[in-house]
Amino acid sequence: MTGARPMRIALWGAALGGAATAGYLGLVTAALPVDVGVGRRFRRLGPQTVEIAAPRDAVFEVVSGPYLGRTPRAMREKLNVLERGSDLVLAEHFTPIAGGRLTAVTVETVRFTPPERIDFRLVRGPVPQVTESFVLHETGSGTRLEYEGRMGTDLWRPGQWWGAQVAARWESTVAASLSAIRAEAERRAQGGRR
Repeated sequence: MTGARPMRIALWGAALGGAATAGYLGLVTAALPVDVGVGRRFRRLGPQTVEIAAPRDAVFEVVSGPYLGRTPRAMREKLNVLERGSDLVLAEHFTPIAGGRLTAVTVETVRFTPPERIDFRLVRGPVPQVTESFVLHETGSGTRLEYEGRMGTDLWRPGQWWGAQVAARWESTVAASLSAIRAEAERRAQGGRR
């Protein structure tokens, strides 16, 4: 009988560890979104700004094209448009995490107000609420693209801690997207092929 108790404790420990791991993976990949509406706290995302040596219309086209038109083959590992309208889409975004071993999937609405604004609203993801915007301003040398957003998390301090983890990766992903947008818009403005 004395050997049975340590065995039960070990089995319970393994079960709890497995449940915790599954819960963590579910949160990270957004397969198990948590939106309980209790203890909601908000944090700012950005701002991030990038100067682009290309006309505002061209920058807007670079951002909106994969959503409103055909998604290029090169972007299909990052973007899947589920529903497409004339100025609003519902899209899945795929972001590699954990060294590429996992993929976070977010579902967002994306609204287009040509040629100056693109708004994103999270429908499903690793946190309950995110709203973001890209605002494009004409400048003497091209376009200034400004990004900012707001993230909401539940469950007071634990949710706030989780939001900080998610926000760091989120903002890093946005920075990489802004860099890619700048490179493509400037390439097109210099006469590069699509």
